[in-house]
Amino acid sequence: MGLPEHNHQFYTIPEYLELERQTGIKFEYEDGEVFAMVGGTATHSRISTNITGELRQVLKRKLCNEYNSDLKIAINEEKYRYADASVICGPVEYYDENPEAAKNPLLIVEVLSESSESYDRGEKFKKYRQIPTFREYILIEQRFPLVEVFFKIDEKTWQYRVYEQLDQVVQLNSIEAEIPLAELYSGVIFNEQPSN
Repeated sequence: MGLPEHNHQFYTIPEYLELERQTGIKFEYEDGEVFAMVGGTATHSRISTNITGELRQVLKRKLCNEYNSDLKIAINEEKYRYADASVICGPVEYYDENPEAAKNPLLIVEVLSESSESYDRGEKFKKYRQIPTFREYILIEQRFPLVEVFFKIDEKTWQYRVYEQLDQVVQLNSIEAEIPLAELYSGVIFNEQPSN
């Protein structure tokens, strides 16, 4: 039986969790509908590994932990997404309906790809902003050096910072940490340069 990337069959949360267990495929979930996650490139994987490693280093003395793309993020009881990396301070909290999806991320990271960029910048960011604990969003471009950081000042205000030079240091206000841009791109060979 083949699995459609998107169909109009509706799944209960237990059916959705069982679908992931049986297939080994990650699915995002929204109000009963499932959407298969697409695999990433080697560069995407390298950057995701780099950011998770760097977060681990800066969080060593804090009461926070980094998580990779295997942790499901709960937008609410009926919406679940996967991020490339996230940070949770204190114990991971869950909704009773889905004890596998964290509802309390502080910081979320997405590594951009051509197929997901508009979604990550738009609709996915809009969904993440519904999470009460969510304070900082990091978008990392994989084709050239570019890191964008959105930090929540209050309910209606997000501060925006951009980093485009490998000698810059990315400021993460939510966890009071700094990460060198060069470390995020360690091992990455850029094939394409941005046009000025």
